[in-house]
Amino acid sequence: METDSLSENRFNYLLGLVNLVAVFCIVWFLWYVFMHADGVLRLYTPMYGFSLVVVFLSAIILIKDVFEFYPFAQTRPPDQSVLSRGILLTITAVLIMLFLYYVIFWGFIGKFGITYFSPYSIIAAGSQGSEIWNAREISSRAILYFFTAFLWISITWNIGFGRWPWNTNNRGVMVWSRLLVILFFVIIAYVLLFHPNVCYLFYPAQVNAGVESWWMSFADTGSAFFSLGLLLCALFWAIASDMLWEGYPWNLLAKKNEGSLLKGVATFIVTAILGIILLVVLLRIMNYFWDEAFLGGQYTDGPDFRFLHAGEVSGFFILSVFILKNYFNNFPNTKSIGLNAVLRTLIVIGGGILFHLFYYSNATIFLLGKVPGIAQPSDAPLVWVILFLSIIVVHSDFFEGWPLKKIKGNDGNG
Repeated sequence: METDSLSENRFNYLLGLVNLVAVFCIVWFLWYVFMHADGVLRLYTPMYGFSLVVVFLSAIILIKDVFEFYPFAQTRPPDQSVLSRGILLTITAVLIMLFLYYVIFWGFIGKFGITYFSPYSIIAAGSQGSEIWNAREISSRAILYFFTAFLWISITWNIGFGRWPWNTNNRGVMVWSRLLVILFFVIIAYVLLFHPNVCYLFYPAQVNAGVESWWMSFADTGSAFFSLGLLLCALFWAIASDMLWEGYPWNLLAKKNEGSLLKGVATFIVTAILGIILLVVLLRIMNYFWDEAFLGGQYTDGPDFRFLHAGEVSGFFILSVFILKNYFNNFPNTKSIGLNAVLRTLIVIGGGILFHLFYYSNATIFLLGKVPGIAQPSDAPLVWVILFLSIIVVHSDFFEGWPLKKIKGNDGNG
């Protein structure tokens, strides 16, 4: 098999690096305005800020992958500038985020359906956490979990099923049908993987609304960080197979690289198995450095932290995938997809380790207002990672790499 990637000598890696530095600066500016402890809005509590960036990334994925830019043109019209289209799509993503978060979850579902999706409904119920800060943290955690399930289902669905089974339908029918089906499976995933734990965040536990976390017996924790870590580990392999491995081996299961039932099922099952394997490997590495976790253990000794940190490490890997793909042309680009896949995966793992070291260095104490050390209760690396990912995707897919990326049809990226 041969790769059809852009050849090495047509890609300007210096401009790719300049793009990355510019994006990093934008991320830092946004972090200072919205998240930094000494910044402007200080939304990093951390769950409130965490849930907001996850919903923002979900809005971007909704536009890009689920709706394929519908009702906008799927590709930029010749008479529309890159800048105007990028601004329009970014504003749309922000409005969708605000609508989903504050109207759908706080104002509708949390008010008329499920109490814990709205801090004001929690306060009105007068139960545990019936003051605004605790109530908002609980509702933020629930919203975060729901949209984590959305990201897992929608991204993996796009890789495996694609437009199947609506390939022959018009664009409007296809995107709305796909959204409804994805939401159906998202609700199932959320109910099984996250809802039980959210019901136990209250005192007394809402035992008639949710069962005890079914993973408690083998995970030594009832925390939904178990599910969060598992889904992020699986999501890494789905994204790696799509971007680093150029759709293989899933492309072998469908004609013309289109989605199919077999391809979709295989993608979900195999990436889930690989995610479990990665989760186990990361847990054993943590056991090597910190010894065995135990029920009731604090900080690095807590099983809940170990699962969360496995997800955080996977987040660093995913960030490295997007950087290698968008700013370094998926280096290397040999004629063998198999060799490319192996080398790129190794580079991404190395990049993820470097990001891990950077995040827990003294540099981020200054740049991000981060709490010193590891396993601090008020520290959530995924917030910064997901914000970084969101800006990369906006830059790449909404702004087409503007201003340094050449217009399509020219000789490369710079």
